[in-house]
Amino acid sequence: MTADDRAASPAAPARPAAPDGAREPSPFVDRGFRRLFLAAAVSQTGTQVTALAIPVLAVTTLDAGPAAVGSLSALSTAAFLVVGLPAGAWVDRWHRRRVMIAADLVRAALLASVPVAAWLGVLALWQLYALVVCTGVATVFFDVSSMSLLPGLLGRDRLLRANGALSGMYATSEVAGLTAGGVLVQTLTAPLALLLDVVSYLWSAACLRGVPARDDDRPRPTGSTLLREVGEGLRYVRGHPVLRPALLEGACINAGAQMCFTLLPVLFLRDLRLSEGVLGAYLAAGGVGVFAGSTAARALGERLGQGRALWLVGLAAMPAVAVVPLVDRGPLLWVTAVAWIAVTFRVGVNTVIKASFRQRVTPDRLLGRMNATFRFLLTGSLTVGAALGGALAQGVGVRGALWAGAALLGPSWLIIRFSAVRSMRTLDGGAHGKDPSDA
Repeated sequence: MTADDRAASPAAPARPAAPDGAREPSPFVDRGFRRLFLAAAVSQTGTQVTALAIPVLAVTTLDAGPAAVGSLSALSTAAFLVVGLPAGAWVDRWHRRRVMIAADLVRAALLASVPVAAWLGVLALWQLYALVVCTGVATVFFDVSSMSLLPGLLGRDRLLRANGALSGMYATSEVAGLTAGGVLVQTLTAPLALLLDVVSYLWSAACLRGVPARDDDRPRPTGSTLLREVGEGLRYVRGHPVLRPALLEGACINAGAQMCFTLLPVLFLRDLRLSEGVLGAYLAAGGVGVFAGSTAARALGERLGQGRALWLVGLAAMPAVAVVPLVDRGPLLWVTAVAWIAVTFRVGVNTVIKASFRQRVTPDRLLGRMNATFRFLLTGSLTVGAALGGALAQGVGVRGALWAGAALLGPSWLIIRFSAVRSMRTLDGGAHGKDPSDA
């Protein structure tokens, strides 16, 4: 990562959704989903290696301080603030699979420039800044297209299990990528480790060529301006009784978590003098939490109700959030790693329940713009969190900034608790938004 009931409208699913239970068909019977899953699994593993290699390269090779590392992290997601909203309108006009393939190829070419510059001895901090900005733009289009492609690929009756599988895979890739990344950066150096991500993007592009383009014949916006189309997506999310609080909570979670995630490399490598391998293993613990939360999301939603599960898991994770800033050498390293797992368990639960809901209730013609609105605000909050964390670390120290991130992340569950979502058995039970075209 995030009102009054309304009657079903054209925003309702095109086909009835199966109950959120064991009877929901497996998405893996679909060959297109298997190809999409395989592409994402390899690509995400390489991406996690890069997520570790870039800040390590900045700190160890270019002697970057907390502010520079915070700026790198902020710039990596800044593209969502600049092109995030119009990207949704463009994606609703274009062929989504082709956009994803093009984004993979662009990111592979950009990342390949870093080891080349390092070998030539001309690598500079400005190049890393340019790299994360440009790859961020490609990622905007890839992510919005991917989230919008899934309902048309599978049908809306398999979204909960599909998102659970994808979220669990992302978490597994995070564990594998960060763990391997720590070892690769330590043994091969960061520039060579980046080559793994180059290969992973090329692999992803090749796999995506085998995914059926089932959304190619969908209705596309005609006779409308880009600004008006963007506005439709914003109004849909803003007027929805579930999407609105879910988005606000997700933005708070992302900002607080990113403040912590951005500064952990500085704390581990510079202040605690721990190795890159230890850093990678610690961050990978978060992937364990996300995987566990993704796996448990459906069962928790059935037992507690989906709305209640969102805020109860947040309440249960709140004490763990307060433990993370205490990270240090010795026993506290292990204690805070367990706390980090508990924090990210909440992220896994939220991701599966919320993503499945918003894909299920949004009409096909608005999927790109709805997802872009979410990515704009959720990823924009990552940008704000990274920049704020770096700035605070300069003034109050790294640990002070970690406490500030925990203070934002911990109580964010209150947004769901005091909204109409809090007692919903299923989030889409009578909670459909109004299609802006009906206004």
